[in-house]
Amino acid sequence: MFIATLILSVLFAALLVVSAAGKLRGEASQVATLERVGARKLAPVLALLELAGAAGLVAGLAWWPIGIAAGTGIALYFLGAIGAHLRVKDTAVTPAAVLLVVSLAAVTMRALTA
Repeated sequence: MFIATLILSVLFAALLVVSAAGKLRGEASQVATLERVGARKLAPVLALLELAGAAGLVAGLAWWPIGIAAGTGIALYFLGAIGAHLRVKDTAVTPAAVLLVVSLAAVTMRALTA
């Protein structure tokens, strides 16, 4: 089970790093989404949160409390993303919802391998 946790954590951390890099570089698709939900000015903060989550997932492989805290923080991040979309009546919440489920899976798997 730890191998599955390792794979999920590393792949999810990589995805978060790519997403953060896109926000910092101002990639068009991410800028459009951030503007749609009124969060364009928060891009650097959101990128920092994603990087912190990625680092926590990887560090959490060595010490499980960090992994659980990071996964929980990432889940709250994506719950907030869903809320930001719904606040402006944007129903394109599927990507954030899927990543919320992945976050919860990471937390659950790390808790089970503690």
